[in-house]
Amino acid sequence: MQNYELMVIFTPVLSEDEFKSAQKKFTSLLTENGGKAVHENAWGLKSLAYPIKKKTTGLYWVLEYEAPSDFNEKLNVQLLRDETVLRHMFTALDKYAIEYNAKKRNGVASVTEKTTA
Repeated sequence: MQNYELMVIFTPVLSEDEFKSAQKKFTSLLTENGGKAVHENAWGLKSLAYPIKKKTTGLYWVLEYEAPSDFNEKLNVQLLRDETVLRHMFTALDKYAIEYNAKKRNGVASVTEKTTA
């Protein structure tokens, strides 16, 4: 099992229920294929740096998960088929990123946050 982070930008025309059902669809696909969702964070509506498919905003969603390495190919196919997804990106997490994300979730300030505060 490898640790990954997935960021998805959904089209901004989704209602809140549709946005939640899209999130649930991808997390259930993860659990059906032997993975485990570690943490998910719906950022909500944010401005895009540049227009994508004539949209200037998007609904952001970040999922941190553990899964077998071959799962990302299956997930990628499903994300590309889904018309509500504008963009997506996978990131493989090393032990330092996993530790950083866990500290961030638990409210522990990092070194850079301590110096700026």
